[in-house]
Amino acid sequence: MRSVVINGKLDLDVTDVPEPEPAVGQVRIRVDFVGICGSDLHYYFEGANGAFVVEEPLVPGHELSGRVDLDPRGELAPGTPVTVHPARFGTPTRGTEDEPHLWPGGSYLGSASTRPHTQGAMSELLVVEADMVRVLPADLPVRRAVLAEPLAVALHAITRVGDITGARVLVSGAGPIGLLTAAAARARGAEHVTVSDVLVEPLLRATGLGADAVVRIGEQSLPDEAFDVVFECSGAAPAISAALAAVRRRGTVVQVGMVPNEAKPLNIAPLISKEVSLVGVFRFHDEIDDAVRLLTQHPEIEAVITHVLPVDEAVRAFEIAKDSTASGKVVVELAAVR
Repeated sequence: MRSVVINGKLDLDVTDVPEPEPAVGQVRIRVDFVGICGSDLHYYFEGANGAFVVEEPLVPGHELSGRVDLDPRGELAPGTPVTVHPARFGTPTRGTEDEPHLWPGGSYLGSASTRPHTQGAMSELLVVEADMVRVLPADLPVRRAVLAEPLAVALHAITRVGDITGARVLVSGAGPIGLLTAAAARARGAEHVTVSDVLVEPLLRATGLGADAVVRIGEQSLPDEAFDVVFECSGAAPAISAALAAVRRRGTVVQVGMVPNEAKPLNIAPLISKEVSLVGVFRFHDEIDDAVRLLTQHPEIEAVITHVLPVDEAVRAFEIAKDSTASGKVVVELAAVR
């Protein structure tokens, strides 16, 4: 079968590898689509995602949709359309008993955080635990379902806040996660959604998805104390400081975008003077089920996908995905090899 394999920095092959066989309690998926995430870009362009270095061949990808190929239990028929929750959970710790996504010792598809690495979904066939599989509704296209995992991240960010009905929301950063967060906020009842970014092209995509207003940072300023909730999706230190200024007194800033594990200069004076709640977000728990429902109900969210390329053009797909002026969500199509 064909797989995309990252061997190190700027070293990617599309190669033939043996077909995996499911063990007891596992299901084999015939993968149709895999989205390229920020972590995949780091692995390819830098050979590492933060502290997680590619030390052996790594198949990337944790955003996927496809169809059941083989279920040894006989519960899921071949051809059943599915997506996958990409996490295997670790061991509970004090205070996280009901939050398995925070348990240490787990793994995530397409990650170099484990030894051996946890192989990802950018292969024709993928074997996962049966409880990771999510069957798609009949009216949800498999292509759109590739957004379930990143949309689950956005929904988990909203879960961390609670009810946002009637809220004035700012989404900082109009990459794929920011766009999905804006769409999720609207679906969850936000009264007004503003999206900010430094680039014109991502803001045009945000407008196309229904943002009420957009702000181009560098040419326009965010109003002070104008938002009930800010979802900071860029991970840039200046944007975090700007979010603390833009949120109202007793408002909430949710840090969705990943940041380097290093000291960065931030202005946290507004956090203190306005008694702002600063909330962290890491992946998601079970919001992928809500994501599947939301994608079924709101077909317009599929517009986040701007490019679908065949697996043999994987290098080009990664290059396009890195350029946020040219792309939103870039998807690799594995079905193109069949």
